Amino acid sequence: MKIICIGRNYVDHISELNNERPDEPVIFLKPDTALLKEGDFYLPNFSTDIHHEIEIVVKISKVGKFIDPKFAYKYYNEISVGIDFTARDIKQKLKEKELPREKAKAFDSSALVGEFISVRGLDVENLQIELLKNGASQQSGNTNQMLWKINELIAYVSQYFTLKTGDLIFTGTPSGVSRIEINDVLEGFLNKKQLFKVNIR
Repeated sequence: MKIICIGRNYVDHISELNNERPDEPVIFLKPDTALLKEGDFYLPNFSTDIHHEIEIVVKISKVGKFIDPKFAYKYYNEISVGIDFTARDIKQKLKEKELPREKAKAFDSSALVGEFISVRGLDVENLQIELLKNGASQQSGNTNQMLWKINELIAYVSQYFTLKTGDLIFTGTPSGVSRIEINDVLEGFLNKKQLFKVNIR
């Protein structure tokens, strides 16, 4: 199982981090050990600036390679929301030295995934996502704001990586990312339906 992540897919998030707008999807990977098992998220001791990034997560349902965008919808039938936990302080240091970012993005338990729901009846190009932090709205966005939509991403990723059943694609985060601290409570919603709740320890 692969965890494939897309960076810089919402213009407002690109702006809040003062990043350059990409000409094509930005891809990075997390190992399967990055998947957070059921339970709390424990702040790692190697960072003092862990941020949450809520994202739509797509679960691939069959093997695919060189997928045509118009057929991409056939390769998934469930979606969820999740969090790409990011060690912002480590990422900045690595970025300054033009080094790979895995230590900041792919560490153990850095990928939280909520309950999966069927895409049947959903307009995947008009999905609302929201993250509540301690009961207050912290991140909110819609898939209609994506630079590259879900089906475009599946097709693009499949040009480089064979997609296999069970692979997960994190599709990018809207603005509002922020540092998390011990005792924070994060809740993730898709079209106002809660799909995860996690305590920070």
